[in-house]
Amino acid sequence: MPERAPLRSNFRPGTTAWAVRRAQWRALGLSDAEMARPKIAVVNTSSELSICFSHLDAVAGVVKDAVRAAGGLPFEVRTTAPSDFIHGAAKGARYILPSRDLIANDIEVGVEGPLLDGMVCLASCDKTTPGQLMAAARLDLPTIFVLCGYQGHGESAGEEVDIEDVFERVGALVTGAITLERLEEMTEHAITGPGVCAGMGTANSMHLVCEALGLALPGSAPVRAMSAAMLAQAEAAGRRIVGMVEEGLTARAILTEAAFRNAVAVTLAASGSGNCVRHLQAVAVEAGLPLGIYDLVDELGPRVPLLCAIRPNGPDRIEDLERAGGARAIMKRLGERIDGRAMTATGRTWGEELADYAPPLDATLRPPEHPLSTTPALVTLRGSLAPEGALLKLGLGGAGKMHFAGPARTFDDQDDAIAGLGDGRIRPGDVVVLRGLGPRGGPGIASASWFVAALNGAGLAGRVAVVTDGQLSGLNHGITINQVAP
Repeated sequence: MPERAPLRSNFRPGTTAWAVRRAQWRALGLSDAEMARPKIAVVNTSSELSICFSHLDAVAGVVKDAVRAAGGLPFEVRTTAPSDFIHGAAKGARYILPSRDLIANDIEVGVEGPLLDGMVCLASCDKTTPGQLMAAARLDLPTIFVLCGYQGHGESAGEEVDIEDVFERVGALVTGAITLERLEEMTEHAITGPGVCAGMGTANSMHLVCEALGLALPGSAPVRAMSAAMLAQAEAAGRRIVGMVEEGLTARAILTEAAFRNAVAVTLAASGSGNCVRHLQAVAVEAGLPLGIYDLVDELGPRVPLLCAIRPNGPDRIEDLERAGGARAIMKRLGERIDGRAMTATGRTWGEELADYAPPLDATLRPPEHPLSTTPALVTLRGSLAPEGALLKLGLGGAGKMHFAGPARTFDDQDDAIAGLGDGRIRPGDVVVLRGLGPRGGPGIASASWFVAALNGAGLAGRVAVVTDGQLSGLNHGITINQVAP
């Protein structure tokens, strides 16, 4: 067996860094034997502000116990914890996208500053996973992700209801289709447990991406938050990170061009959130790879069929995709469209991981020879309105949405556009141009997602097109061109 490389966290005795740290850690009750172990950051975005993060302290406890059992020394590192539905209330949600970069910087300070040896990232809401991926690529340490799961949904008035329904029904309220009392009743039952939005929004999409990149254990996504399966994955990741440190398996050995191609393919096959493209581009930059993710979307889009239609793209729920095998089953069904040479956190390639894997026989996930659609789920657009590019998400039934013409109805404010749904300024056949939401003036890109959700809730999905320089939610659907911005 090759000799284990010395840990960078074990400072030379007698140095200032060794002396002052030892004094601090002895005061914490740590022994010399513990201080010699691989030191693992458990990156936690726990927060009492949002249900997305409310369970992460418990998950962190499982991971830390597993790290100790495997011979490591865990340290919990906290970062900011942005939730779109909570932190999007101010400045038109302009704080949301910059929070991704803030998370990456938080991790650099909390993990690189003390020269820890590896990290386990507890991935939850929309911006935490990409921010953590950016940090993993930047620091190039042994890193593994625990995908902390989706929330449960409930029933109201005899019908299933989830956060997407609540998000959209504001439009029905504006148009008088439902009462305020009915909307309030829906909010009582939409969420029945911790975790991220129960659909193919950005959070669950990025969880699939994370597994496809190889930084989460195969079979991790999607998963119900705090289920036995999720807790088992957390325990396995806590044990595995110590092995990754001992083997010297770092993030950039996993985040290769092949890994990004696999992640884009899975995003297309699942009609994942368009925001994944922006986030993957940021991760590629941090990894030092000269990759154009938007170009990969153009290249792979015509070759990757749509294999599932999870809400909001179709009738199936995220629970159905978990039952059908999730990201790993998608990759298996994509066959030669997946690059099997890409490495995973297990120390094995995807080719090795998928060789003997048989996905469940489940109608949720179609075989590529009988897909739901062969029209690309995501399309990049460039032209006079978007010289640096824009993104169109088509999803299920996209073939019928390749052409739309109508009069432009221009708005400079999301709330005014929502009001336009109720006062007759927006009608079927219109093209709503929602402008002035781009990065100029900052601190980030404003959201257009509340308007698009309300538009759909008003019954105008597919009947009104939207063009915006703002950012959309992965829960949005319809004819939407967004990210008309650098």
